[in-house]
Amino acid sequence: MLPALLPGCLAAPPPPPPLVTTSSTASPSAHLRTLRLPSGLAVSRRAGFGEAARAAATERGAIEEEEEEEEGFPEWGNGDEDEYDHDPEIGDIMGEYFDDPNKAQSRMEERIKKKRHKIVQAKTGSPNPMKVVFNKFDFSNSYIWFEFYHALLPKDVTLICDALRSWHIVGRLGGCNSMNMQLSQLPLDCQRPTYDALEGANTTPTSFYNIGDLEIQDNIARVWVDIGIHEPLLLDILLNALTTINSDHVGIKQVQFGGSEFQNWSEDLKTEEAGYSVHKI
Repeated sequence: MLPALLPGCLAAPPPPPPLVTTSSTASPSAHLRTLRLPSGLAVSRRAGFGEAARAAATERGAIEEEEEEEEGFPEWGNGDEDEYDHDPEIGDIMGEYFDDPNKAQSRMEERIKKKRHKIVQAKTGSPNPMKVVFNKFDFSNSYIWFEFYHALLPKDVTLICDALRSWHIVGRLGGCNSMNMQLSQLPLDCQRPTYDALEGANTTPTSFYNIGDLEIQDNIARVWVDIGIHEPLLLDILLNALTTINSDHVGIKQVQFGGSEFQNWSEDLKTEEAGYSVHKI
């Protein structure tokens, strides 16, 4: 009875129309739609555009990376990771940073605490200013005497010898010439300093003729010098360096220029058992 009351409503729907293909060997890729980006990058898509948008974003990222390289920004992953070979622990910490920044920060702080003595070194010198005395100092033939607060350690001896050696080299090359101080005589607010090469070449040259070995007896040391000419700038440079050594590295109680005797120095003590040593400058 229902078919009579509802004619056509209960009839079976017609079958769907057959698919039309351009070729009898059509592949699944025939349903794909091809989008061509402005740069010529072809992206095969189905009905949606999400994948095309991602491809466009990827291309934009590549362009931005090229621009960063042109501007001089560092490129990640271009061999920089090789630097971690020098310190594998740093490489391990940096590898965890993107996954767990808090953990990486904690590990870095713990590492700094453990190695603080290597990173930040406390001053080992003296808080007291170094006393400077002149005793008939002759620029061409005199001793320079040093009195330290304690007997020198091997590293302290190395530091003093290096300082004296550097001082001698600069002086021997004529670097301590008070007659040619063009830049230091310019006004403090000078923005574009100039240097007269002709004036510098015509200045009377200076030199540092000779220097002896560093001799040490307990906490007393001396070095013989033959500067050759009267050049106080050489002494100023040495005293500036010794001032820093005294405050930061090795406590120097007193420096004396000139004199054949100093404190309890004995010319008869020439053995290692008596605390005597000689170090080449």
